[in-house]
Amino acid sequence: MYDVVGVGNALVDIQAQVPDEMLAKLGYAKGIMTLVDDQCQSDVLQRLDHRTLYRCAGGSAANTIVAVAEFGGRSAYIGKVSSDEVGDFFLQDMRNNGVKIDVTGSTTGPTGTCAILITDDAQRTMLTNLGVSATLGPEDVNEEDVRHAIYLYVEGYLLTGSSSKAAALRAIEVAKSNNVKVALTASDPFLVNLLRDELWDLIKGPVDLLFCNEEEAKSLTGSDDAEQCARILHQHMDNVAMTLGAQGSIVMHAGETIRIPGVPCHAIDTTGAGDMYAGAFLYAITNNYNWKQAGTLASHAASRIVSQMGARLDQKFTPHEVEQLCE
Repeated sequence: MYDVVGVGNALVDIQAQVPDEMLAKLGYAKGIMTLVDDQCQSDVLQRLDHRTLYRCAGGSAANTIVAVAEFGGRSAYIGKVSSDEVGDFFLQDMRNNGVKIDVTGSTTGPTGTCAILITDDAQRTMLTNLGVSATLGPEDVNEEDVRHAIYLYVEGYLLTGSSSKAAALRAIEVAKSNNVKVALTASDPFLVNLLRDELWDLIKGPVDLLFCNEEEAKSLTGSDDAEQCARILHQHMDNVAMTLGAQGSIVMHAGETIRIPGVPCHAIDTTGAGDMYAGAFLYAITNNYNWKQAGTLASHAASRIVSQMGARLDQKFTPHEVEQLCE
């Protein structure tokens, strides 16, 4: 039995600190994710060679699933990598973090990568080359793992490709037919603007829990008020967890608006903040904590992750800390 099984784009994150001038020369919009082709990614990675901080198995859903495991939860991951050094690294890194993953490497292209360019203001600009992860299809979904989960966690980025979208919908179909709850992350404001109607179909349909940030919620609902956004979304689905940056988050559950305060910190890297929030939250609600406790733990986890470099906790939460935070 798994607490959470995630499905998403399997990418190796390659992080580097860069000055604003370098980002401007590259010509990519600051603070958002941009899809790039093989050649563009190769050029960027060559420029980053001496700036690379470290790399880790990543992609939004992978980060969240690792976070569940970091808290002691039982998690598994569905994705697609290539039979190359980067793909081998991805599988080993996930397993080293306690995540169950059974993937046969593809021979049709490179493993996906995400170059994460971090500027002095803690903003992260992501350049994503999906590689073989873009070919994730229904046949890659480990249906047995999905059937034995409490929650299926679906990365919204999958909806941008026909094959990966089919994989996401198949995983959701298997989940719903086996009484497995479905959580979806809106992933990125650009995705909401691009696929608003499709996201609403899922929100009004099979999704039990939506993770989003304030900007994504405003785009989805057309409202400029954060709490009103949460209420509108909650009218169409059971549960909403909406992050508000330093202001904390709003959790909607059983008709109740639960305000979760932010945790003061010195932010140096926002990479994976939303992913960590979702991971801590999912760990909590699948391990007998209530929704307010889940939001509180998630808020502290997000605060800790933005206070360091990278999407993996340098200092993990002890069971005692978790219990104290969830009192």
